[in-house]
Amino acid sequence: MKNNPNDEVILAIETSCDETAVAIVKNGREILANVVASQIESHKRFGGVVPEIASRHHVEQITIVLEEALHQGGVTWKEIDAVAVTEGPGLVGALLIGVNAAKALSLANGIPLVNVHHIAGHIYANRLVKEMQFPLIALVVSGGHTELIYMKEHGVYEVIGETRDDAAGEAYDKVARTLGLPYPGGPQIDRLAQIGKPEIPLPRAWLEPDSYDFSFSGLKSAVINKLHNSKQRGEHVAKEDLAASFQASVIEVLVEKTARAAGAYDAKQLLVAGGVAANKGLRQALEEKFGDSNIELVIPPLSLCTDNAAMIAAAGSIEYQKGKRADMTLNGTPGLPL
Repeated sequence: MKNNPNDEVILAIETSCDETAVAIVKNGREILANVVASQIESHKRFGGVVPEIASRHHVEQITIVLEEALHQGGVTWKEIDAVAVTEGPGLVGALLIGVNAAKALSLANGIPLVNVHHIAGHIYANRLVKEMQFPLIALVVSGGHTELIYMKEHGVYEVIGETRDDAAGEAYDKVARTLGLPYPGGPQIDRLAQIGKPEIPLPRAWLEPDSYDFSFSGLKSAVINKLHNSKQRGEHVAKEDLAASFQASVIEVLVEKTARAAGAYDAKQLLVAGGVAANKGLRQALEEKFGDSNIELVIPPLSLCTDNAAMIAAAGSIEYQKGKRADMTLNGTPGLPL
């Protein structure tokens, strides 16, 4: 509810992949409502997200989720200052559902429309937990992205490192599939890694000495080859040990490169963002690395790591204050650069 006429209330929509989400956030930091309809059960039998099915589910769910968010938030359209929406990146069909819903709501209620970058949303999920301090480094790890981003002020992003092939989350899913684990694979690998021993030698891709880029394709291939070769020799490989060894390799590279970047850029904060930020092994390794550091580590709760609309509202609030506005020509942009 809008207690003060000076309060800023943003309603946000997120439909970039397989979650239909609507949230209402006050003053960029206070969540009034955050409703997410997941499609995991629909995609599980296919072992991954099917774009056409995702789009159809968004069409079915968007109105229901919107009404629930308005009910939870206890606000009327007269109290909402702007509608924020994920423009991209993502699945084009899925993005279009959210973008067109946001355009309709903006037009019908005569309120501004603000387009938001999905990765900016993941970064700003952290602002719902703790106020941001600049300069900072954001480690973005998800199914489609692995990036190190430097920020010297609100809404300004410099990508200083990114994956040259597979994203970390993508590698997790592919390795999980090879191990015969159900979708989504990331949480399954993390669960197994907690009980396994990281004793199987696997590569770490450090690349050039001064590079903040990542590469996980070789690691993924090494895991697949290890399984193949063991099978041909009739040797048994414990899934939990292979999962633990794979996870140890991913985490070591992520943590070391992130720590190096945070030090080099004199960061006051390290923000962790994206679905893989929910990984227990990664969270623990980062806490150990930065526990005694003067760099503050901020990791959102699990509910704000995966796709949600509260993060889009938080990022949208900054863009709204900076005067960013979209018009009715706004479209979904699957490959939108940050």
